Amino acid sequence: MDIKEIYSCISAEMQYFDEVFVRNMQSNVKMLDKVTQYIVKRKGKQMRPMFLFLTAKMLGEINDRTYQAASMIELLHTATLVHDDVVDDANERRGFYSVNALWKNKIAVLVGDFFLSKVLLLSIENNQTRFLGITARAVKEMSEGELLQVEKARRMDISEELYFEVIRKKTASLIESVCEIAAVSVDREDQADNMRKFGELVGLAFQIKDDIFDYGLPDDVGKPTGLDIRERKVTLPLIYVLENSSREIRNELINIVKNHNEDKEKVRRAVQLVTQEGGVEYAYRKMNELKQQALDCISDIPESKAKEALIGLVNYTIERTR
Repeated sequence: MDIKEIYSCISAEMQYFDEVFVRNMQSNVKMLDKVTQYIVKRKGKQMRPMFLFLTAKMLGEINDRTYQAASMIELLHTATLVHDDVVDDANERRGFYSVNALWKNKIAVLVGDFFLSKVLLLSIENNQTRFLGITARAVKEMSEGELLQVEKARRMDISEELYFEVIRKKTASLIESVCEIAAVSVDREDQADNMRKFGELVGLAFQIKDDIFDYGLPDDVGKPTGLDIRERKVTLPLIYVLENSSREIRNELINIVKNHNEDKEKVRRAVQLVTQEGGVEYAYRKMNELKQQALDCISDIPESKAKEALIGLVNYTIERTR
């Protein structure tokens, strides 16, 4: 099932959501409107709204609360992207200039704050304290994940357990919130915890796929980037090799990441070592295990087109080539 087939299951809902979302981003400040219009025109694949609408449709009838929930989540996600670019000093986002590159950090931070304020206002205006609790927890988790990663960034003895704690908070927490809030929006509190777990597992698998990209894919991507190694990020393929290889290989990898991470040849050597020592293969295995666990969460839910499309979207997250 390709992404177009998946999208077709909720195309009407996604189109209406785009209109609702744009309305929720509007402001009386011209500069702010200019920035938000720039962001809207360069939106990505909208994976999170797709997960939300497919989950909601699988469990019940999409309604006004579902669109409110989707707006809150997407405003939150947009705020985190804008703030992340400031934190990372990134000049590009999805192949375009980032907000901070065009309008500087001060404006970018304030724009992100505006989006967060809109999340709060939407919950108050619609008396959705349950939604607010879900989104507030996501902000807390993502912030803790980012800070935990910064705290451990210079260490080369990060365990697999700590790695999963970081990515659960930093990446999976938002996707778990998406699926939980979808269930709540269609009055399926009985499925809220289950869908939260489903979203967490999908989010973990999603992040591991991103880790694998750094080492290249056999058919789809071409040359590995080694970007994580250059940025001294200790991801799952590297962790596996550091924990399961000989002392010589472990020392060589640590030396490259700590002292030669700007040397292209050395980085290429590190990528080669991690691949040949089974790090990438192990990451694929863990990713597929997590995917299966996620699908097990929805195995008892009655079959429908929405469920079929949701399963297709889960598969897409781990089969994507970027």
